[in-house]
Amino acid sequence: MLPPYSDESPDADEAMRKPPKANHNDFLRNAVSNFQYQISTHPRFWLFTFFLFFQLVVLIFTRNSPFPFSVHSPPSPLPQFPSEIAVFPDIQTAHHDANVIYPFGDSECEYGRVYVYNLPSKFNKDLALLTCDDLDPWKWQCGLVTNDGYGKRSTELAGILPGNLSAAWYRTNQFSLEVIFHYRLLNYRCRTNDPESATAFYIPFYAGQAVGKYLWTDEIENRDLLSNKLLKWVQRQKYWKKYKGLDHFLTLGRITWDFRRLGDPEKLWGSSFLNRPQMQNVTRFTIEKAPWDANDIGVPYPTGFHPHSEKELREWQNFVLSYNRSSLFTFIGAARGDIDSDFRSRLMSYCRNESDSCRVVDCAVIPCSNGSSEIQKALLSSDFCLQPKGDSLTRRSVFDCMVAGSVPVFFWRRTAYTQYQWFLPEDPGSYSVFIDPEAVRNGTASIKEILKSYSKDQVRKMREKVVETIPRIVYARPSGGLGSVKDAFEIAIEGVLKRVKDENEWKEYVDMGS
Repeated sequence: MLPPYSDESPDADEAMRKPPKANHNDFLRNAVSNFQYQISTHPRFWLFTFFLFFQLVVLIFTRNSPFPFSVHSPPSPLPQFPSEIAVFPDIQTAHHDANVIYPFGDSECEYGRVYVYNLPSKFNKDLALLTCDDLDPWKWQCGLVTNDGYGKRSTELAGILPGNLSAAWYRTNQFSLEVIFHYRLLNYRCRTNDPESATAFYIPFYAGQAVGKYLWTDEIENRDLLSNKLLKWVQRQKYWKKYKGLDHFLTLGRITWDFRRLGDPEKLWGSSFLNRPQMQNVTRFTIEKAPWDANDIGVPYPTGFHPHSEKELREWQNFVLSYNRSSLFTFIGAARGDIDSDFRSRLMSYCRNESDSCRVVDCAVIPCSNGSSEIQKALLSSDFCLQPKGDSLTRRSVFDCMVAGSVPVFFWRRTAYTQYQWFLPEDPGSYSVFIDPEAVRNGTASIKEILKSYSKDQVRKMREKVVETIPRIVYARPSGGLGSVKDAFEIAIEGVLKRVKDENEWKEYVDMGS
């Protein structure tokens, strides 16, 4: 570390040491001469020192920052299109065959390849419920594994969507990402069956399903049972031992708080999976991350839209961009108490009082868990959609809203802005509106008046940015992706591969210098 700068006079120190006097020019000349001598006699040392310093800076920003790489430079750029021509081109591009295992020398694998562990089935497949008669009261597990995690076809949308587009919609469970990522990785173009050639290692453990059945019971030991067995299993693996899990990653189908049980008797929710020391180096994708944990990577909730091709994706973008919207804003949700204690109840009451501008979908009356035609109608017909925090800070409705081309209105920054930096636009104001919830509570802010203050041109530009972002927040149906377009899965995997690759390169340079 460089010594701290000091503006103190050197006179006192000089009086103690009493060196021979030298004029200023001689001192500079000697210093420069000495520096040139050091470089000329030890050029490799100076070059190596500079390189280590550069790699240290890279490591700090890739590991300790909440953003493993700069949020200003996401893994793939957002697509650009002229704002004057609000139409996406119809593109038909061949995508990867789901049955093809790509060779290890595939030039597309810029950041390396993934090895997927073949776990004992008790850690994933055996957890999948094929029926819905052994569930908690909310039936959260229904449809988790159907169609590789995408769920059954959403046939009820056929009446409000064009026939060629309704086929891309499914009744997808919001907790199904463990299954979707597992399925996609098994068919990923940069998957390798040779662990020696792998950059990163994927652990296909369905942690959300393992804990979910016991979240609403007092069986705390059962919440940890399977995750403890998983950690014992993975610690025996050769490739775990090399870096103690630094190059390993997994997907959590539930929010991070379901895996961070505290010791406080009043806070006995969830398992202790992420509190275990073995998990401190492992990267995990989760639909809601902890703000202080750099190993949590927030990924979009799965919506019901899973395009089968790039052409289908572009058709959907054109459809929602040109849809005739008759309502200023909509609120979709359920009240959890009175308007003084529950912000969603306040919004529900407000929207009902502003029925000329706001369209309400009450989820206490209409099932909203896996989407419905009423939800789709409300989102498609509204310029804006209100997005308060849900039971936690995030909610799936944010992504349902954006996929429908509606502009999200946030009341808490951690609902989206600080959660999904790899996927959402850099500038929050380019695609969303933020309103202070306290101003709404105390009556100093009118949601309706704020939204009405945006001109038609401003709303159009925000909608274009929302629609432009759709590919980055959806999970494509083909196992091989959408060809040249990167969906949320591709962005997430490339992001973690890049992070692991950077860390491995740093370790190699450190080892070389030691």
